[in-house]
Amino acid sequence: MTQFSSDAEAIDSLVVKYKELSKEISKVIVGQDEVIEKVLIAILSNGHSLLVGVPGLAKTLLVNTISEVLGLGFNRIQFTPDLMPSDIVGSEILDENRAFKFLKGPLFSNIILADEINRTPPKTQSALLEAMQERAVTAAGKTYKLDKPFFVLATQNPIEQEGTYPLPEAQLDRFMFNIWVDYPSYQEELAIVKATTANNTVELSNVLTGAEILFYQNLIRKIPVADNVMEYAVKLASKTRPNTEFSTEMVNKYLSWGAGPRASQYLIIGAKTHAAIKGKYSPDIEDVQAVAESILRHRIVRNYIAEAEGYTIERIIKELL
Repeated sequence: MTQFSSDAEAIDSLVVKYKELSKEISKVIVGQDEVIEKVLIAILSNGHSLLVGVPGLAKTLLVNTISEVLGLGFNRIQFTPDLMPSDIVGSEILDENRAFKFLKGPLFSNIILADEINRTPPKTQSALLEAMQERAVTAAGKTYKLDKPFFVLATQNPIEQEGTYPLPEAQLDRFMFNIWVDYPSYQEELAIVKATTANNTVELSNVLTGAEILFYQNLIRKIPVADNVMEYAVKLASKTRPNTEFSTEMVNKYLSWGAGPRASQYLIIGAKTHAAIKGKYSPDIEDVQAVAESILRHRIVRNYIAEAEGYTIERIIKELL
């Protein structure tokens, strides 16, 4: 690990590393720049992400590619209605000496792709929840620490609602970002089809190690934030709570639930990371606004009036900004 003479020099090195990461990922993933940026911001902020999009938009490929360029362990768990907590956490078995031994499940890795997380029952979802929050799992009364760094990147399909178990608000709150993965543009789709229907193999290089990620996560925590930026972030989260001190008329009319304090924390840490990858030594209000939609989208709940009048969450957030 390179030694830096100052934090400013370390942030400059992060900008270079971030550009290298984006370049490597773009060898495999065409377009989706905003999605890639948000996932990398979440990783550097030590947060989890929920990717929402219709099937076939390369969500799994994106996560796989990111884990490869980061040189981290990667496990994909396909969530199905019959998946049990022990299938992801691990279970105790009797070894040849007739003693109980804990066999670690797929959750023991650096990056976990929880594919179609809303297809599995609440019991299994809550086992994942503990791992996300505590960075540890409990099995047969014993607690096992997970490897660092540890990220859950979950995917969810917004169109098929049959046979799904929607994630409760408390669980959604554990995700730093809710990232909407949209269809590619015509030109991007053309490039995707050209690249994937020919005999091309892409060699990816490892840009960041686990130790470097932990170093940059700590560095980002140290970035100073001006009072006005801190106040803006907290006020923005407060504005989403109906019938409170800062709520607007629109919020009182259209929202039944607002974002909690965790949103304020993520707005600041997300703004710090956004500023750092752009080469700034301290975030400003624009950095808070850049991450606000993905942080607030899954933390505010519309009421029936908003639904009846076609008032979307995105529109409400834009008006708040």
